[in-house]
Amino acid sequence: MVCGSLRGCPQVSLVRRLACLYRWRKVLRTPPPKETCGHPRRLRQPSSRASGQRRMRHTIGDAMAVVIPDRLSASCRLTQERSAWLAGLPAAVREVERRWSLTVGPPFDGNEVSCAWVAPVTLADGTQAVLKMGMPHFEAEHEIAGLRFWNGDPTVHLIAADENLTAMLIERCEPGTHLRAVHAEVEQDEVLARLFRRIWRSPVAPHVFRPLSALAEHWSAEALEHSAEWPDAGLTREGLSLFSELPRTASRNLLLATDLHAGNVLKARREPWLVIDPKPFVGDPAFDATQHLLNCTERLRTEPVDTIRRFADLLEVDHERVRLWTFARIAAEPRDDWRQNALSEVARAIAP
Repeated sequence: MVCGSLRGCPQVSLVRRLACLYRWRKVLRTPPPKETCGHPRRLRQPSSRASGQRRMRHTIGDAMAVVIPDRLSASCRLTQERSAWLAGLPAAVREVERRWSLTVGPPFDGNEVSCAWVAPVTLADGTQAVLKMGMPHFEAEHEIAGLRFWNGDPTVHLIAADENLTAMLIERCEPGTHLRAVHAEVEQDEVLARLFRRIWRSPVAPHVFRPLSALAEHWSAEALEHSAEWPDAGLTREGLSLFSELPRTASRNLLLATDLHAGNVLKARREPWLVIDPKPFVGDPAFDATQHLLNCTERLRTEPVDTIRRFADLLEVDHERVRLWTFARIAAEPRDDWRQNALSEVARAIAP
């Protein structure tokens, strides 16, 4: 426990006084938590530890501590690869800090932080930016390539990157308010529709982007590993069947963000709204509608068909394909606990 006052302990030895002073210095340099500018992928991320529990720390050098947000720490405990990445994170942050001449601020923290270490930074010329160190993550493997492809339209600009360290120096959005904090869901539909129409483009071959079928196959394999836990095997098998069928039957294949929703759109000065955290795959644009819809829980529960049709019409995509993709994800997308599915009744209502 940190000593409350050095002057209140006149009898302590010089050694104890110095030790107490050292503990005070550690407390004073611990960065306060701040809201993140990112967002975790989907609803199957691990839950955070109790808010009162101490955060894990790694020390970089003698004068700076890298604070690891709780949810990121929990995500990294799931695999050896991620644990190894986390162990090397302090050295990686120090490397890009030196190479890009950055002054790194306290990392963003909160419920949003589970797949990357993200912090505000200042460049040598005074420019404000954001440093993002991406955790090993199948879906985000080509985020850097995606940001280069979109080149700030309508995403944040990529200033610099190191693929080996999954490090990104990106444009900082000011004020950085999430779309969902500003507009109700119906208004979010319209903002997102305008952004999607700018996101969807055909990448020129050769390119690094994987087909959407690769994501569907990844999810299917993960779901099958937990088949004994499925609460409704028939529903899940139908969803898995669509994961196989829908990518093959798409009439057009464009570069998708795959995780564009109101939590991954920030208010900015360069444009009213900018997209962050794209996870690019090439495939059916109807798929891209689903993440926002899955976040609109109450509307899906009360008016599933009308909610899907309205958003699909705004996007100018086939509402039937949006319905099938939405069903497949609710029924068969991997999750931490197969017993918990807040949209199971929606799946039955929109089933093929």
